[in-house]
Amino acid sequence: MSIRRIEPGKRMSMGVVHGGTVYLAGQVGEPGEDVSAQTRTILAEIDRLLAEAGTDKSKLLYVQIWLADMGDFAAMNAVWDAWVDPANPPARATGEARLAAPEYKVEIIVTAAA
Repeated sequence: MSIRRIEPGKRMSMGVVHGGTVYLAGQVGEPGEDVSAQTRTILAEIDRLLAEAGTDKSKLLYVQIWLADMGDFAAMNAVWDAWVDPANPPARATGEARLAAPEYKVEIIVTAAA
């Protein structure tokens, strides 16, 4: 079975396609923006990377969302709910974690069918 790497770098690839499954690296928004703006930026990048992998958000299988502050849960969900395919919602988990830099409010990791 082949492995295709999307935008490979020195440390990681932005995505990997293997066996009919697409795994995206954690996506973050622009430092300094609020959680809503960061979430919109992240979801646009997820759309772009999924398209590059030959799929789209209707094929999401699992999404893991990390918030720097669970107080931002409602604001993040407002953006998420406007974006997610209502006919094909993925399994999802959301938790609170210290992210790579304090300016990041949210990180989203997705797995999708190719």
